[in-house]
Amino acid sequence: MKRILIIEDDQVIVEVEKDYLEASGYEVEIAISGEVGLKKALEEEYDLIILDLMLPNINGFEICRHVRQAKNIPILMVSAKREEIDKIRGLGLGADDYVTKPFSVGELVARVKAHLARYDRLMTDNFARQKGEITIRGIRIDKLSRKVFVNETEIPFTSKEFDLLLFLAIHPNQVFSKDELFEKIWGLDSIGDNATVTVFIGKIREKIETNPSKPQYIETIWGVGYRFNV
Repeated sequence: MKRILIIEDDQVIVEVEKDYLEASGYEVEIAISGEVGLKKALEEEYDLIILDLMLPNINGFEICRHVRQAKNIPILMVSAKREEIDKIRGLGLGADDYVTKPFSVGELVARVKAHLARYDRLMTDNFARQKGEITIRGIRIDKLSRKVFVNETEIPFTSKEFDLLLFLAIHPNQVFSKDELFEKIWGLDSIGDNATVTVFIGKIREKIETNPSKPQYIETIWGVGYRFNV
């Protein structure tokens, strides 16, 4: 049974989320403070974390940063804050999704299912099982070990960063819109979520490009999307 940790200080919201998730077949644990939630996230094993942004003492941004440094499991950040900068910051720290309140619990459960299913596929699908590497002008992508090397130096990638880079690399010189990339990598409705792709492209460029402001690998095709040049 998949284990989910909810870090949320609103007792009413967290109980509703817990009931719906347990009815969907998940084992759910709750932490109503950031300190307890961070301790649980780091010391125990979960398959996914639902993380509220506005927590007392230690906020969701800090929790996300600490958890992402240690683990690659899906993190769904939820918040009443709708500002684009907060979403970009959350995604930039490694969150896999950002949902603004109010939202339907049904939508949250659907997103949880989608992220868990995609994470499982990434661990067992053809990319993970197929041996081989992709080497493009100093970049080496090991599909089996899910490692990336730039000039033979290993560069750490999060799960979603690796998936996005690999997808672009195995489709060289093809242009993909932000919506297409979101659908391929996240598997969710991409309407209103273009910032997700933008953030992840930026983080990948920082890791593989000599000059991220003048990228040689991942090119922006203005008004269309992105293309991986070989």
